[in-house]
Amino acid sequence: MKYEVLPVLVFQTDWTFKEGAVASTYGVVRSVSRDVEIFTATHEIPQFDIWSASYRLHQYVSFWPKGTVFVSVVDPGVGTDRKACVALTEDGYYIVTPDNGALTHLAATSGIAEVREIDETVNRLRKTEGTSVFHGRDLFGFCAAKLAAGIISYEEVGPSYDVNEIVKLPIHQPVCGEGFAEGIIEIDDPNFGNLWTNIPTAKLFEAGFAYGDDLHVTLRHNDQVIYERNTRFDTVFGTVEKGEPVIYNNELMNASLAVNQGSFLQQFSSGFGPEYTIRFEKKKED
Repeated sequence: MKYEVLPVLVFQTDWTFKEGAVASTYGVVRSVSRDVEIFTATHEIPQFDIWSASYRLHQYVSFWPKGTVFVSVVDPGVGTDRKACVALTEDGYYIVTPDNGALTHLAATSGIAEVREIDETVNRLRKTEGTSVFHGRDLFGFCAAKLAAGIISYEEVGPSYDVNEIVKLPIHQPVCGEGFAEGIIEIDDPNFGNLWTNIPTAKLFEAGFAYGDDLHVTLRHNDQVIYERNTRFDTVFGTVEKGEPVIYNNELMNASLAVNQGSFLQQFSSGFGPEYTIRFEKKKED
């Protein structure tokens, strides 16, 4: 694989910047090639949270140039028999990751054209063969650097295997109809405390709702109601008073909950996952 312009490597992990994992991995990339650009998506994925790793790839991959190589390492099974792979998406991106569910959302949205298991006999850092607990640096980072630099072709990553064998986590589908929409809180926006549902905002329009409407929102954690009130559905946060909740259209075009200049996550002690269910319906009179 040869490039007129070398692609970039984009990293996401759950390592944080508290010690030397990121620095040593970036050092390995630079040792392979001084020309490959390195960008950080995030090193703040919640520890061992494969779902969040999958969702974050879905959130940003398509905004990068075709051919970009992404390294996603959230690997609670490091060193076990889970596959280490490089997937090629239908729309032309390379994802270097443990095959542990991290490809779930891209498989559902972009599609996976091909997947190859990394051949550790040729695409692993040799100087650290005595350890099996840092594949993020020694296997994924090293192989990704070789691929991005054009030192190896995609075919030289290792043997291909059936894309139907890719490990996938269950994705919940929303249920919508005239006057209602139901789904789950799929992920959060941890910095601002917003909650992102799995319900496309277009489904709210199809249900008969419009910007400026007050919708009745019921948010449950399992069987416990943690939020139930009429809430404004609008285009921006500032159409409600500071500290007031609002329903808005997020960057992935899904219905989401926020508090204007506050944190919905903290204010209403919420979280995300299939146990957090949400229903939008017509405004109820007080």
